Amino acid sequence: MRPANPKNKVQILEMAIPLFAKSGFNGVSMRDIAAVVGISAAALYYHFSDKQSLYLQAVAQAFANKDETLTKTLATDDPPEQRLYNFILKFSELIYQDANFLSLLIREMLDGDDERLQKLTRQVFRMQFSSIIDLCKELAPKFDPHLLAVSIIGQLVYHIETKQVRVYLKGGKPEHNDPEVIADHIFNLIMYGLKSNCSVE
Repeated sequence: MRPANPKNKVQILEMAIPLFAKSGFNGVSMRDIAAVVGISAAALYYHFSDKQSLYLQAVAQAFANKDETLTKTLATDDPPEQRLYNFILKFSELIYQDANFLSLLIREMLDGDDERLQKLTRQVFRMQFSSIIDLCKELAPKFDPHLLAVSIIGQLVYHIETKQVRVYLKGGKPEHNDPEVIADHIFNLIMYGLKSNCSVE
């Protein structure tokens, strides 16, 4: 039987995202989410069969608007170097503006179990990563496209992840936390590496 006045499914996901970002998958119960949303646990289970289903959909919801923006950025007719820069800049802006999404990514990389990571990869990240792989093949055919894609994303995520600490380290400046400054730095660093004369086995 349909519960009385259930919350919209998207509303539930939006309210669950900060909880998972703060406490991780294991630190949040279905009762916790129901209490924050303001519905009964039974009403929550009406929308989601279990916590893992809710969690996977919450991560997908957090990534949804970013995925559309990044896909458009990668799908233009611009030269590969320009598409790389546009992707780095846009991704930097998106994750800089959404601390919950960044926290979800980092928590899952640290705490995620194999089954959940495989489902997230298939359901949320695979298509986007495939687009980046294709760009890397076009940009630098002599490099391993998987390693190059991971290096690009890894540099970007780490810069944003450490933004609150770096300003206190030697040489740290407030402008180093500007997404455009970060994007310029990472792009130039990658292009310098790709254009160097070092051999790749």
